[in-house]
Amino acid sequence: ELVESGGGLVKTGGSLRLSCPTSAQAFSYLSMAWFRQAPGKEREFVAAIDKSDGDRRYADSVKDRFTISRDNASSTVYLEMNNLKFEDTADYYCAARPGSIRTGLYEYDYWGQGTQVTVVS
Repeated sequence: ELVESGGGLVKTGGSLRLSCPTSAQAFSYLSMAWFRQAPGKEREFVAAIDKSDGDRRYADSVKDRFTISRDNASSTVYLEMNNLKFEDTADYYCAARPGSIRTGLYEYDYWGQGTQVTVVS
């Protein structure tokens, strides 16, 4: 089970930290990712981290502003979001897949319910 938290209302230029603890005992075997879906748009890739914690991928739109990390001891993945922009407004979803890192939407097997991020001026 994946349960996202940390979303909310923030002003442009502000920061938020999303968390996604899991109940997976095999967390260290899962690559994790964050996707987002803005109103009226397709769900899109944001960031991913490999099961070994050695490889990270980012969408160009968030590179240098967002950081994905994981804590295998607590089976939690995080997304640190800085310098937030209006276009970052979306529902953010945590996703997991056994095996190595991927960035494709349909390559992830397990999904959370999402947490809403709203960026205002």
